Amino acid sequence: MTRRISWTLLGVLVLAQICYPLTTGDTRAGLTVATVVLGWLLSVGHALLSRGPRVAAALVAVATGGGFAIEAIGVATGVPFGSYDYSGELGPKLAGVPLIIPLAWTWMAWPAWLAAVRLTGGNTPTAAGSTSEASAPTATASAATTGSTVGRWVGRIALATVGLAAWDLFLDPQMVAEGYWVWRNATPALPGLAGIPVSNYLGWLLFAVLMMSALRPLAGPAAERTDQRDHPMFALYLWTYFSSILAHAVFLDLPASALWGAAGMAVTAVPLAVTLLRARRAGDAYGDDHQPARTGVDATR
Repeated sequence: MTRRISWTLLGVLVLAQICYPLTTGDTRAGLTVATVVLGWLLSVGHALLSRGPRVAAALVAVATGGGFAIEAIGVATGVPFGSYDYSGELGPKLAGVPLIIPLAWTWMAWPAWLAAVRLTGGNTPTAAGSTSEASAPTATASAATTGSTVGRWVGRIALATVGLAAWDLFLDPQMVAEGYWVWRNATPALPGLAGIPVSNYLGWLLFAVLMMSALRPLAGPAAERTDQRDHPMFALYLWTYFSSILAHAVFLDLPASALWGAAGMAVTAVPLAVTLLRARRAGDAYGDDHQPARTGVDATR
C-alpha cells in the first residue's frame, strides 16, 4: 500500500511538473502552488505510511515548522539568507512568508535524507543474535564501533545537507526569473546566477545542516534504514535532479542554473543512481527480506 500510494502521488507530481513549462502567468503560479502541495503530501504521506506517526511528526516539525521559522526570520531580518521579499503570486502569507514555502522545504528534505541514509549503509540490517550481541565486545572493538558510528552520522548529515541545499541552485534562479521573490541586495552572486546573492546558498546550507541534525533524534531509529518502500522517494530525488537539468537547459532558458544545479546535486544524486543501478543488477532487495518487522508500520506495506 505504501509504495502504491507513493507511486501514484509521484506520477501526478511528475505530470504537473511536465506541464509547468507549457504554462504562463497565473496558471503557472497556480501550478507551482499545486506542485508544492503535492510534493509535501508525497513526502509526509510516505514518512507516515512507511515509518509511522513519530517519523512523520518529526519531519513536519523540523522541515515544515523549522522552514517557516527560518523563512520568517529571513524576511524580517535578512538572516541567514540575505534581504528578500516574496511577491503575492504564491498564495496567502503569514509573517511575510507564503504558506507553501515551508511545504517546499519538507517536500525535498525527506528524499534527501533517505538518499543519504541509503548511501551511508542504512540498508544494512542488524541481525538479531549476531556475534556482537552474543559476546562482550573488547574495548578496542567498542572504540572502533563508536568511531564508525560517528563517521557514518557525520557523512549522512553532510550528504543530506548538500542533497537538499544544492536543490536551490535550480529552485532560486527559476523562482526569481518568475518574479515570485526578489533580492534587495544580490551581490556577490555566483557566475551566471545574477540576482541571487551567495549568502542565500550559504543560508540554505546552514539551515539544512541544522534540520538534518535534528531529524534523526526526533524521528528515532526508524529513520536510520531504507528498504523497497523507499523507491518512490529515490525516484523523486532523481527525477528532480535530471528533470531540472533538462528544464533549465532546454525549456526555461536558464543554462547557468542548469550547470550549477547539475554540479551541486550530483554530489548526492549521482552516487545514489549508481548505487541503485548496481543493486538492481545484483538482484539486491536492500535487505528487506532480512529486516525485522516494525509493529504498526509494516502492516502498511
